[in-house]
Amino acid sequence: MVDADLAAIYGVETRALNQAVKRNRERFPGDFVFQLSVAEKEKVITNCDHLAHLRFAKSLPLAFTEHGAIMAATVLNSAKAVAMSVYVVRAFVRMREQLVSNAAILRRLAEIDRTLLQHDASLRDIYHKLLPLLQPPADSPKRRIGFVSGD
Repeated sequence: MVDADLAAIYGVETRALNQAVKRNRERFPGDFVFQLSVAEKEKVITNCDHLAHLRFAKSLPLAFTEHGAIMAATVLNSAKAVAMSVYVVRAFVRMREQLVSNAAILRRLAEIDRTLLQHDASLRDIYHKLLPLLQPPADSPKRRIGFVSGD
């Protein structure tokens, strides 16, 4: 996102945003913000009609990554920037709470799984012990009625 768009979102002038970035350079490493080259500037201007005013700008615009846009909210004093900083902090707190909650749920599911595996083994043992009792009795040789020699 170019500096002009980010400044509009936070309700400050582009110049004020760029000054805040320069004053807090240690908070904006290269993967947070970088300056566009002349070719990149022309490509952005060509693709984005609302940035046509940048064609006449003396300096090359800054481009902010997602992390840079969030960091910019922390160094600006506009109401929108402060609200965005608070929103981001609350989002991270909520995300941490959900992760903790999910971890507790996963621990409980693992415990239930272990219990079920133990019960499964116990039920299998009981089944194998009961299986002979469930079989029909083998046909026993019938005693002959009457007198049989050799008895």
